[in-house]
Amino acid sequence: MPCVSPSRDIGIRHGRRLSAGRLTAAVLSVRRTAAGGHEYLLPVLRRIAASGARRYGAEKPVLRPYRTAGARRRLPAFCGTLMVMSSHLKDSRRRRPAGQVRGAVALAALCVLATLACVAGLIATYYFFVRTTTGQYIDESALVEAVAIHGPAGKAATRFLDWLPTISLVVGAVVVLFVTVIRKRWRAAGIAVSACIGANIATQVLKELLPERPFRGVETLELNSLPSGHTTLAASAAAAVFLMASPRWRPFAGFAGGSFAIVSGISTVVNQWHRPADVIAAFLLVGAFAIPAGWLIIRTGNTWNVWDGFGGHWASSRWWIRLPGLLCLAFAAAAAFLLTRYVPGQGGSTTSYFWGGISLIVVAGYLATVATTALFAFAARRRVAGRR
Repeated sequence: MPCVSPSRDIGIRHGRRLSAGRLTAAVLSVRRTAAGGHEYLLPVLRRIAASGARRYGAEKPVLRPYRTAGARRRLPAFCGTLMVMSSHLKDSRRRRPAGQVRGAVALAALCVLATLACVAGLIATYYFFVRTTTGQYIDESALVEAVAIHGPAGKAATRFLDWLPTISLVVGAVVVLFVTVIRKRWRAAGIAVSACIGANIATQVLKELLPERPFRGVETLELNSLPSGHTTLAASAAAAVFLMASPRWRPFAGFAGGSFAIVSGISTVVNQWHRPADVIAAFLLVGAFAIPAGWLIIRTGNTWNVWDGFGGHWASSRWWIRLPGLLCLAFAAAAAFLLTRYVPGQGGSTTSYFWGGISLIVVAGYLATVATTALFAFAARRRVAGRR
């Protein structure tokens, strides 16, 4: 009876696997007996052959001649199978190709740099808008000028902010639970939810630990409000959905979640709950938690983080990156114009600083969206042609 092919996982058919140690010992015994002429070991090898034949479906071991320098020996038919399987065991211990190793190292390095960039941006935001006169003036002027448009917009913003915690929790919970139960991504769900909770806890801790706003000649409330708790909640819920989504859905999930977080942040400014710097700091804080969590999900969920690249699905269209990129450039130009139109401290502005602050929020939100989507698009593996 012909040997079972070693190229398949022959242990699966019978619900168990042959021990790697027993395979290696059998192969070494066969080689030493054939080369050294130890005939007294042949009965032992025949018993091993019979046991293997019963395990893999053969009725009895078939012997075939094997020539050595001095004599003619007869060895089990699937002796070659054992030898080939032992070579497979050795192959499994080989190091991964250099290209894959460099890809993993490059991804880890990019995630570390992106996380450090978020932390550095958070520190710079706090220092400029809280510790300097110019930053305080821009930030406070945007908050004061929000009164001018607080009519119908303020009422709508108030209603939205009242529903914001419920919307964030419900949408995030539904998507995470759906993907977790249907796709069996339990570990990814735990990592994403932990990052979401960690970002919200860190927001409250920073509010308590950061000192009050120092007096720099600008009339402002001394109470520290950085970062925004409502914005952190919305952005962290969007980040959890983004991390749980499969790679082909992430470009769309990134744009939709980024837009939701931006609208949430703008609403807090319109309602005069927070300054623009509070919203930007919330974006950066969530990024500092979401990026390491995403790296862990990529490392532990390598089997489902596979896609066909941009354009393989409507949700993975390149326009989900191009559109926020274009909006980011447009609002960056608007912010540069509005914030340099008047000299800080000399008056003349009615709503320029408000719209300038709103523009900064849009720029920060969509810049984070584009960078994060591009990073995880690079991290996801390309699908091998012919496999689905």
